[in-house]
Amino acid sequence: MKSKELLIHYGRQFGTLAGLIVLSLVLWILTPHFLTVSNLLNVAQQTTIVAIIAVGMTFVIITAGIDLSVGSVLAVAGVVMATLLQKGVPPVLALLVGLGTGLLGGVLNGLLITMGKLPPFIATLGMMSMARGAALVFTEGRPVSGFSDAFRWIAVGEVLYIPVPVIVMLLVYGIAHFVLTRTKLGRYTYAIGGNEEAAILSGVNVRLYKTLVYGLCGMLSGLAAIILTARLNSAQPIAGMMYELDAIAATVIGGTSLTGGEGTVLGTLIGALIIGVLRNGLNLLDISSFVQQIVIGAVIVVAVLLDMALKASRK
Repeated sequence: MKSKELLIHYGRQFGTLAGLIVLSLVLWILTPHFLTVSNLLNVAQQTTIVAIIAVGMTFVIITAGIDLSVGSVLAVAGVVMATLLQKGVPPVLALLVGLGTGLLGGVLNGLLITMGKLPPFIATLGMMSMARGAALVFTEGRPVSGFSDAFRWIAVGEVLYIPVPVIVMLLVYGIAHFVLTRTKLGRYTYAIGGNEEAAILSGVNVRLYKTLVYGLCGMLSGLAAIILTARLNSAQPIAGMMYELDAIAATVIGGTSLTGGEGTVLGTLIGALIIGVLRNGLNLLDISSFVQQIVIGAVIVVAVLLDMALKASRK
């Protein structure tokens, strides 16, 4: 990587972090309740669901793809797992089935894209509708609720005063960072997004690795479903609506290029925290949720414009 490209790359990462810090300071000035230990832990805990989904979205977008089905896959994975828990299936097995359901949804997306030759937007849009419909049919439109305290500990428990979901999120990001930077899957993910034709000519099994990436995205949606179900003490077939947009927003704000070949999970974590901090601060300021959507949409547009400007400056 040339010195100019390195400067732009790391400048973008530090710029995103600086944006998070400035946003936090502004909200602290506007409301003294923001910068407290309890509220910051609350922000981290509230961010975990979208942040975990955004890890999978980062892998997908680096390959120049998109996954619009993550919210629906979360819903179907949640209701399947919750139903098994209610029927007395051992919790470990039920959780594995939940993860497996998410993995299956992701793999199906990957196969539709690699074998069916469908554009990622169309394949995952179809899966979004099918998975949501499957969740509604499976539950007849009714939530599945009432779980043991042991299961709920996944969402409400603490280890050394740190909420368990936050620990899970950090573990996911640590593993994902290692995979992207130190493994064959990570190298090929960047290669596919940078130039898929060149990757094929280099001997990369693009079909396999693309399917793996979408499978990973689906499995992380299943993990998010476990945490969300434990938090709400209920699995609902309508859960996860609009989560795909938040996950895409976190990924793009964090510096992952929508054209593929560039991005980091650490940037995505910062992006997810920006969205979480922004939402929390606007709530503390008693600003309407409708206005919040406008603000977050504007942040996404600015992030994409910045990405386009940086790409243009490299040419």
